[in-house]
Amino acid sequence: MSLVNSNLLAIMGVGPTELIIVLVILLLLFGGSKLPSLAKGLGQSIKEFKNAAKDDPTTEKKPDTKSDPKPGNN
Repeated sequence: MSLVNSNLLAIMGVGPTELIIVLVILLLLFGGSKLPSLAKGLGQSIKEFKNAAKDDPTTEKKPDTKSDPKPGNN
């Protein structure tokens, strides 16, 4: 389990016993042949979500219209 960040698991309150139980339940529900495809789909979904959040047009910097007023508006 050295691949999993132990600090993150400690924050979430998940110990090694709980992690093993969850993995066994997943194995029983989906079977050994489906788990790699599920993990791949989950990884692609996370990647697409991060890309969409990074390219969000609402977070782009808007131009400042106050700094250069148009002449003749006095």
